[in-house]
Parts: sequence; structure tokens; C-alpha cells
Amino acid sequence: MDTFVTRTERPLFVDLDGTLIRGDLLWESLFLFARQEPLSFWRLFGWMFRGKAVIKDELAARIDIDAATLPYREEVVAALQAEQEAGRRIVLATASNERLAKAVADHLGLFDEVMASDRTTNLSARTKLDRIQARCEGGAFDYFGNSQDDICLFEAAETATVVQPDRSARRWQASAARPARLIEDGRSTLRAMVKAMRPHQWLKNLLVFVPVALNHEFLDVFMVLSGLVAFLSFSLAASSVYILNDLLDLAADRRHKTKRNRPFASGRVPIPVGLGLAAGLLVGSVALSLLLPIGFTAILAAYLVATTAYSLALKRMLLIDVLTLAGLYTLRILAGATAVQSTESFWLLAFSIFFFLSLALVKRFVEISEFEAGANRSSTGRGYVEMDLDTVGQAGMASGFASVLVLALYIDSDAVSELYRHPYILWPLCPLVLYIIVRIWVLARRRQMYDDPIVFIMQDWRSQIMMVLGAAMFLVAAYV
Repeated sequence: MDTFVTRTERPLFVDLDGTLIRGDLLWESLFLFARQEPLSFWRLFGWMFRGKAVIKDELAARIDIDAATLPYREEVVAALQAEQEAGRRIVLATASNERLAKAVADHLGLFDEVMASDRTTNLSARTKLDRIQARCEGGAFDYFGNSQDDICLFEAAETATVVQPDRSARRWQASAARPARLIEDGRSTLRAMVKAMRPHQWLKNLLVFVPVALNHEFLDVFMVLSGLVAFLSFSLAASSVYILNDLLDLAADRRHKTKRNRPFASGRVPIPVGLGLAAGLLVGSVALSLLLPIGFTAILAAYLVATTAYSLALKRMLLIDVLTLAGLYTLRILAGATAVQSTESFWLLAFSIFFFLSLALVKRFVEISEFEAGANRSSTGRGYVEMDLDTVGQAGMASGFASVLVLALYIDSDAVSELYRHPYILWPLCPLVLYIIVRIWVLARRRQMYDDPIVFIMQDWRSQIMMVLGAAMFLVAAYV
């Protein structure tokens, strides 16, 4: 970074949202309020009629943002530290509410003064400029900002620093009569948006092809295409829910050692952009579902309702969370059966409930383990504490073994005798599934499991070998 030339006799005013931090505290306050008081969210509509300043004040009074975990821009903080060491007077001048602004200032210890919105005044654009000019008594000042609202301040400042500008601020910076300093991280927002969609999690939606595979309809073009449409519809819907979940989990994710790097928690993708992306994905998902039988659209709607409820409340409820996850996995299989107009098997649903419950418990086991002695309801954002670790592990192993028992009973049933010429060839499936389950749990207890267990199974070469062997057994039993 270039050395910043200072003139200590001029005060330096610094914007907060989008400049000092990668994010906007108003949007973050909205989602934190929705997380903490979902039943009171309707009050927001009454505050809207009383002005933006009132909305910010009401939200700030009801939430508690941890200033230490906010996504600060390292380049800006470093520049301000250099200015402070040079004896420069630095003022935090922001449209965010004064309670939140003071929390940020207290945490960083870089500011001599805070100018922020209160219940009657929204301190942005021209209003902020008037306040700064009155504070400086018409004298010169320097300014750090990032958006269209800051352009009037850039023009009035002696020296302007444009930080990760939006389109309007970038256009002003490029054509300004006086050179304006530019600070940006150069990272691709588009790449971060794709990451926020979690396309690697789409592997879970391959479950919609299970009914096609079990019905031996590999060469039926209609069924394969229907399964593909169902896969894409569920994938887009899942991505929209992942985005909503990340927005609601901002505070918890920022306290996590790896989740803090997610696109929204790190501030790489602005919250309004995320909302637009989620809405677009949802519309695309519903549009695709209309190409399939109406029953599929109904199951997709049930999935969206269940996942939204999971994001808002169920994920924090002891055991309800993992039962919901197991049900959502099973719902994908039901959706696939409905899409290809196939009758779902009782045995398949029974197996999937126990198998996916075991994997859901693996997911919780890993999360509790990561927090170690600090695992509690507050830190994990779940309904588990440190002492639950052994219970979760035991329940997960038992559920996995139960799924293998269901598989064994299925292989010995009359249904298998009707479908396969040599059903005894399917018996090795039991040890193959046992291998996958026990191996996952061994790795989880060794602290070597970091991915979602479903995604891990799809990407792990040993598990892939087990799945290929299992598929070969189905083919041999059916056609040889």
C-alpha cells in the first residue's frame, strides 16, 4: 500500500458502512432482529412510515452487534492507524445509528469523535456534509467514503479517498478534477456470489435420481430428463435457502473459525445483492417445477417451508434439528419419485430416514467438537452443549446401524425377489453401507471430518468405490 501523506491540521472524517467495514449495519440489524425477535418483525412496517432514522434507532435499541467480529477492511484500518500515529484527529462520520457507531469506535480505539444518526436525523449525503462543515467551521477536511451518497463529500473534501466504490462513486473517482485515492481489494464479487450459492452442496440433490436407478429406468429418456429438471429445481431452491440461512446466521458465523470466511459473513457480497440473488434463484426453481407433475411443486413448497422454518427456529432445537435434516434428505427422494411418476418404496423411505439421521448427527457432532470446551447454545447457535457430544455420537452410530438392519430386511423381502433375478447378490450391500457409516464416524471422532457428510461421501474416493460396487451388485442381480 502506498504511503499515505498526512496533514495533521486537517481533520479526517471516515464513513462506516461499506468503507470501514465490508457491509451495512442497517441491513445487518434487520437480519439480526429477524433472528432474535422473529415474532416482532411486523413492527418494522410501522417504523418505516416514521422515517429511516427511526428504523435505525429502533433496531439498534433491540439488537446487540458484536463490534469485534465485524468484517473490517484491513487496508482502511491500517491507513487510519498510520494517521493516528501521526497525530491526526480522526472522526467516525456515519449514517449508522449512534449506538452501533460508538460500539465500533470503542472497539477500534482509532477515533477522537463519533458523528452518527440519531432518532431524528439520518446522517447521510448532504446532511452529513452540513454537519461536517459546521464542525470544521468552513475549514478544510479529508474524507473516506465509498458510495453515491458520499459524492458530495468527496467534492467538498480537500483530499478524498474512495474505498471499494459503487458504480457512481467509481465513475466520480475516474473523472474527478482533483486526484482521489482509491482503495479496493480487487476480489471478484461474482465469484463470491457463486460461492454463496454453495454449488458443491448440489450433490445432495442427486438423491432425486434414486427412484430412477431403483426402477432400472436408466434408458428411459423421459424419466432421466424429468429427474434432471427435478435436480435443477431443487438445487436452485436449496441455494436460495442457503443464502437466507447465511444472512440470518451472520453473527454466529463470524464467531466460527471457518464460517467467518463465508461470502456474507466476510462482507464479500453485500446483503442487498444476496437478497436479489436468492429471489432470482427461487423464481427459477419454481419455474422449473412447473414443468413437472403438480405433486413435485407441492413437495418443493414443503421443502421450502421446512428449510425456512429450520433456518429461523428449528436448527436451534435439540434433536428437532437433526430429525428435520433427515426428513429433508428423504423429501428429495420423494420429490424424485413424484417427478418421474414412480411409486416410492416403504423400504427406501425407512432406510433413508435412519441413514440420513446418522449423517445429520455426524454434522452436529463435528460442530460441537469444533467449539470444544466452549460449546454451548450461545456459541454454537444450536441446542447442544459440550456434554452432549457422547450422546450425539452414540445416537448417530445406532441410527446408522438401524439403516443397515432395514437394508438387510429389505433384501430378504418378497419385493426384492420380484425385482431381481438373483437377490442374494445384494447381501454384500450391508457391509458396504456399514463401511461408509463407521468410517465417517471414525473420522468425525478423530476431528478429520470437515465437510457436510453427504458432500464428503460424494467426494471421498473410498466411499465412491463402495457406491460403484453397490451399483454393480444391483445391475448384476437384476440383469445377469
